[in-house]
Order: sequence, then C-alpha cells, then structure tokens
Amino acid sequence: MKTDPVTALYRSGSVAFRSVPRPAADVLARAAFRIAAKTLPQRRLLVERNLIRVLGPGIDRVELDRLVRRTFESYGRYWVDSFRLPDLSIEEIDAGVDYAGFERLMGPLRAGTGAIVVLPHLGGWEWAGFWMTMGARWPVTAVVEAVEPPALFEFFAQFRRQLGMNIVPLGPSAAGQVMRALRDGHVVCLLSDRDIEGNGMEVDFFGERTTLPAGPAALALRTGAPIVPMGCYFKKRGISCVVQPPVPVERKAKRLRDDVQRLTQDIAYELEHLIRAAPEQWHLQQPNWASDHEALEQLRAQR
Repeated sequence: MKTDPVTALYRSGSVAFRSVPRPAADVLARAAFRIAAKTLPQRRLLVERNLIRVLGPGIDRVELDRLVRRTFESYGRYWVDSFRLPDLSIEEIDAGVDYAGFERLMGPLRAGTGAIVVLPHLGGWEWAGFWMTMGARWPVTAVVEAVEPPALFEFFAQFRRQLGMNIVPLGPSAAGQVMRALRDGHVVCLLSDRDIEGNGMEVDFFGERTTLPAGPAALALRTGAPIVPMGCYFKKRGISCVVQPPVPVERKAKRLRDDVQRLTQDIAYELEHLIRAAPEQWHLQQPNWASDHEALEQLRAQR
C-alpha cells in the first residue's frame, strides 16, 4: 500500500535524524524549524499568543520574536531526541535524566493503585517515559491522540512502543483501557493541556476561559489513583523531570461532575506552574482557546 505524503515525511525525518551524528542532527533540526517559524504563519501566531499568555501582554516585541524562534528550535530538538531515543542504551538514558520528586510516584506504585501523571506539551516527555520503563522498570501507559491518517498514528504508536510504553489511542474505549492499566499498577501519562475531543471541563487557563480534558479528574475519583503533575524540561543533553506533589483528590460536591470540574481547574493551575518555568519549551501549536480560532480567521482573511 502506498504511504501517504505526511507519514512519508515523518519516516524520512526519523531516518535523517537517526542516521547522522548528533551535532549534525541538531544543526539540521534548528535550520528546519527556523524556516518553519518563518513560513508557517498560523503556527507562529499560536506560539506568539501562548507566550504572551504566559509572560504577559507587556513583553517586548524583540524578546517575543526571540522566544518564538527558541520555541520552534525546542520543538525541533523534541523530534531529534524522540527519534534517537530507541538507539540509546539504558545507561545513556539514565545518564541523561535528572529528576526531582520521583519518590512521589513510589507510594502509589507500591500500593498498587497506579498513578495518573498529568503533563503539558513541554520539553521531552517521551524521554521520561523511556526512563521509567527501561530504567526504573515501571509499567507505563500513555494515551495519545488518534491522528489521521491511520498510517501516521501507527508510526507514532510503534515508535512509542519501542520505548516500552503501552499505547492507548484517545477515543471511546480509552477510559476502560486506562482503568485496567491503573488496576495493574501502571503509571498512566496524560497530556492534559489541550482538550482534543472538545468535551472537557471549562476552566480558567492562563487568565482565559477554555476547556481541558476531564479524564484525569474523573479517573482519579473513580479509581483512587493520585493525580501527579510532571514537567520534563530540556537541559544541554537529556532532560530534567520535576514531579509535583499530588493534587488532592476527594469528593466534596453532591454531583460527581462538580468535583470533576473543580479538580480539572486544580490541574490547570498546576500545568500553568510547570509551563511558566520554561515557556519557550511549550510546544502547543494548535488552537486551544476560542480567541485562537478568531485570531486564525483574521489571519486568513488578511492573507
């Protein structure tokens, strides 16, 4: 069967970034993503808007342009690191990870409840997943977007399976699979700063109303598994992982939905804290607020 152009592009990128020495891969990625920052106006606009949300509307234009460029370069590094991970030894993976607060995962894993790790699209989370599966020997389940076309999703899923993760596509059956993973004592990784399905809970996120996924809160209330926020930041080589204290999970309201909404707002505040530590490593490049869609429409009309 003929491979679609998008999947072929990612496969070619994977081969290119894995087949050349690391310094050459870094140069290639920086060049490619600097070009992307100049030639993809919609993505650039969204990166700008996200940086302004985090840093405030008073940010200097020169500084904003610099951080936009660094964000695109960071995203290029994300792909270099990710594609090269399967070729690294366990010793290299372990040497590339600094971690703070990982003991916060030990209690629930020993208790057999599993843990719900909520992350933003920040830095290099796959490296942390690889370290947990190959270094710490923890079972990891990751819920990922079921991207189109199917061949592209399978490419991403197979790549992450190479890193030892159990991959669950986002969809109607995801909740059941995740609950089984938690019962089996897995670390469940949920990227939680974007409501892909559009049916999440309304929250305040960086001072603007939007929706974020309700899944982490609902799963925690139903299973007793803790919600543990985590950020994975690039350092010169490898990543630094920061595991925050668990979000308190308890029933307070008469309706489950009200508790889910409250906990989802608490998660939003935790994600803000993690993102503010390195906003130029926040790789979210899709519209995430209603005003993003309006801004994109204005950009299209201007062009």
